[in-house]
Amino acid sequence: MSGVGTVRLLGAMLTEEWRLHTQLFGGRRFAAFPLFVLSLAAGAFALLFYTGADHLAIVGGLHALVGFFGLQVGTLGLIGRDAMRNVLGDVTLIVFTSRTLPVSWRRLLGVFLLKDLLYYSVLFLAPIALAYMPLALAQGSSPLEILLLWLTLTAVFALGVGLSLTLVGLASRSRPALLGIVAVLAAVALGTPVDLIAFTPYALYASPSPVGAVQGLGPTVVALAFGLLAFEPVEDSSRGRQRLFPVAAVADLLPDRNGLARRALVDVTRSSGSVWKVVFSMGVLFGVAALLLLQLASATALDPAAGIGFGTLLGLGGFTTYTWLTQFDEAEEYRRLPVTVGDVLRGKLLAYLVLILPTGLAYLALAALWFPTGELLVGAVVFPLVAVYVFGLTAYVAGLSPTELLFDTPRFMLFGAGLSLVSVPLLVASLSASQAPTAATVGAVAGSAVAAAVGLVLTRLAGPRWDERLRT
Repeated sequence: MSGVGTVRLLGAMLTEEWRLHTQLFGGRRFAAFPLFVLSLAAGAFALLFYTGADHLAIVGGLHALVGFFGLQVGTLGLIGRDAMRNVLGDVTLIVFTSRTLPVSWRRLLGVFLLKDLLYYSVLFLAPIALAYMPLALAQGSSPLEILLLWLTLTAVFALGVGLSLTLVGLASRSRPALLGIVAVLAAVALGTPVDLIAFTPYALYASPSPVGAVQGLGPTVVALAFGLLAFEPVEDSSRGRQRLFPVAAVADLLPDRNGLARRALVDVTRSSGSVWKVVFSMGVLFGVAALLLLQLASATALDPAAGIGFGTLLGLGGFTTYTWLTQFDEAEEYRRLPVTVGDVLRGKLLAYLVLILPTGLAYLALAALWFPTGELLVGAVVFPLVAVYVFGLTAYVAGLSPTELLFDTPRFMLFGAGLSLVSVPLLVASLSASQAPTAATVGAVAGSAVAAAVGLVLTRLAGPRWDERLRT
């Protein structure tokens, strides 16, 4: 395919993306999403500025968060065509047409990645950069630095996507090789004086120069290229993932009379990436939480309580696990079975707890390498309670289609407000723990318990709510 053909293919994919989302949510509701991101980011930056956070610390933390977001987006490589069909209905995306179009799979995937970079760069990262402009200008920065910030944020997002696809590709080819590479990178990061940050796009922002460009952007290009070569499309979601005995053993112990929890666990285990995608997505959140806690401690006079912070952020990550559990669901299919949506959600809740609780508690145990164990014990209480609240909120707002609310601005605002009602007080408790440790701990545990009770009520209410939606 010529360069002109590649440009046309890119244009077709961009048009497909716009039509898909405007058909799901309506053009105005979808177009309003960048404005929502802009207002949300502006409020967060203003809060950080007034707490005394350093300019470079804010920008560095922002690059890290966007990089982690790229890693999370890259896990979509774990979703095969079967899952996409269940999420979007009977549609065929251009990226899945290599068998019918005279275009190779690698070229389709490469153009698809370029489309996603442009898409997220305009929809998410440009509003974030614009939201930071007032603070940057107040610090004496030039408008060109805002443009540079947008470009380096896009590059660090691409780095995260490339690394994620590379890890997925290596895992599908050779898990020992994957573990070996991860071990080597961890040893380099923890045991040598090598500054890995210098090989990320943040280096170009911190030191704009030709050398900074090569050093900061080179690894991003390599990661994307290697990800394209390593990643393979998943045509058969059951291939190589038939070993279900751990899941079956756990499912047999559950109070699962109609087998819906067992089915949900088997669906995740047999899907692309198996249960490892839950471990990976929670690991990304664990990295975000550790980074935020360390950055706050070094950039401000605050000494946040690690347990409350980890418990809150890992609990909020339950949304991703909920998405994995519902990726194959179609609400209409359950109308043919002698069950209600409430029955389905109760089964999902059992499966959700089986997947998320051991994973989150394992990461809390890992955090003991860097943070006081006594503080993390509070996180072991806060985390499952917040996770239950997130499940109930998601079930009530989104039902069995949680991916649809991500770009539906009104529903996303409702969902974000529901998360903020719990997460903001808990994070404030974490930040104020150094001044009033007992009050912060008691308040965090009590608030989490109330949130979990609300989550269970929302789960109970979600069943009749979505049953009625199905009937009408």
